[in-house]
Amino acid sequence: KGKDVRTLDIAKRLIDYGFHPPTIYFPLIVEEALMIEPTETVSKEELDRFIAALEEIAKEAKDRPELLKEAPHCAPVCRLDEVRAARRPVLRLRADLPR
Repeated sequence: KGKDVRTLDIAKRLIDYGFHPPTIYFPLIVEEALMIEPTETVSKEELDRFIAALEEIAKEAKDRPELLKEAPHCAPVCRLDEVRAARRPVLRLRADLPR
């Protein structure tokens, strides 16, 4: 709180820790919701690693919020313009776009 870190920033930072980002902003009645639903096949060790990542991200949110605002850092594609992607989606492959 107070650092302007949003749920989207946390989800994007989880990518840097090797996790697929969970569902965000759902349910809609919960502000800044993060829905974490591990399946039965996820081991306790993997859950512990996920919890440790969230704890580290919470520290980063306090100390270095810009790190979260610019995440992901280790992915092939960095932060996308989500508004532009929603308003001007590319629905088919174009030869002039990089793969």
